[in-house]
Amino acid sequence: MLVSLMPDSPPSFTLVDVPGAVPLLGHLREYKTRPVDQLWTWWRQHGDALRFRLGLKTRYLFSHPHLAEAVLKDPDQFVKVYDPRRPSGLALVLGNGLITASGDVWRRHRRIIQPIFHRPRIATMVDQMAQVGEQWMAGWPAEEGPSVDIAAEMRQLTLGVISHTMFSTSMGHHINRMIHALQVSSQYAIDSDNNPFFLPRWIPTPGTRAFRSAMRSMDELIAVLLASRRQSGEQHDDLLHALLHARDEETRDGLTDQELRDEILTFYAAGHSTTANALSWTWYLLATHADAKARFHEEVDRVLEGRTPSAEDLEHLPYTRAVFEESLRLYPTVPLVQRTVATPTTVGGVFLPQGARVLISLYNLHRHPDFWPHPEQFLPERWLGSDRSHSHYTYRPFGAGPRACVGSHFASVEGLLLLALIGRRYDLRLAQERVELQFMVTLRPKGGLRMTRQPRITPPVSAAK
Repeated sequence: MLVSLMPDSPPSFTLVDVPGAVPLLGHLREYKTRPVDQLWTWWRQHGDALRFRLGLKTRYLFSHPHLAEAVLKDPDQFVKVYDPRRPSGLALVLGNGLITASGDVWRRHRRIIQPIFHRPRIATMVDQMAQVGEQWMAGWPAEEGPSVDIAAEMRQLTLGVISHTMFSTSMGHHINRMIHALQVSSQYAIDSDNNPFFLPRWIPTPGTRAFRSAMRSMDELIAVLLASRRQSGEQHDDLLHALLHARDEETRDGLTDQELRDEILTFYAAGHSTTANALSWTWYLLATHADAKARFHEEVDRVLEGRTPSAEDLEHLPYTRAVFEESLRLYPTVPLVQRTVATPTTVGGVFLPQGARVLISLYNLHRHPDFWPHPEQFLPERWLGSDRSHSHYTYRPFGAGPRACVGSHFASVEGLLLLALIGRRYDLRLAQERVELQFMVTLRPKGGLRMTRQPRITPPVSAAK
């Protein structure tokens, strides 16, 4: 199913002010409850370039590939601002790591970290990922039981994967503590950034106290892990060892302790939540599309023949990969990308003043009817064969430009592997009538995703294998 290509000459856009703003609040009431849905609605009603207000804060919303490309390919003009004296948003949690840093700091960190995620290194982690998945499923039922929150299951599973691949240990007794701390701190960070009436952090509200407790918990855990690794002096084939020994190719300097803390927490937070939510939405889509689920199970059974998947097997699962890519199209795990305008500029005919906050809606880009036939439909087939051509910026589940996610290949391999691993043994069936979106840094099913786990009869392993 061919995706239309963009014209050679960039179009010009007319900036539209979203109607309905009220004094002081602006559009905050509509946005706060269901931000992703609301931005989608505004886009469909008013166009690709919009301006709206959250209290007294003005935001620009771009939902067209040309606008997204102009913003995302220029990290010097459209920046992430980190002020250690006044951190805001995700920087409250992640500090000055790859996700939040800008300028020379970001370039230096990127040079140091990018080699860690080269494809050959990720390929060596597949068996470890599969082992974690098998151990996790050992606790799943041998026959269909009551429904469980599969979104929570996927979060704990992917935390187990990042724990093993990063720290060479299960950290099982820390997982619930980390999940809780990340949820509390991330929600606080989002609320503080989007709510113009959010109270300052020096006021000891219950929310502020919970945030500080969550941050202490995560900082203490990371400090213990670093101290333990340094005291042992042992060699480990994991991401932490690579991070501790990585050096800037230009200066030969490594990361400071504070920089290590920020990057470890960035990897740990982003390295589990994105894949967990991608898997959750994929199980939901398969559960609501019987034909796609049947084809998915058929391919997994035929290729694996009951075996635990290996790195080589992943190359022979094109439909499973297509299912995962289509899920990321409909439900990108990071639906909004935010940038700040460094100096006054014009993009696609739209003037942006210095300091303007620009939101790129990946959720809207992935559903743009000018580039995606039947954009609201779940059609894995659009990713198969030679006619899957599309513009670079019509599909960007891991961001785009110089700041595209450094761990995108890790996430893709992990997602495909765990889909095959679980789909080989279980049929996941939806056990709730309604599923809503919740934006909490990543896009997740609101209130979880209740599903039942029906064990499948898998074919025996072929003697030829």
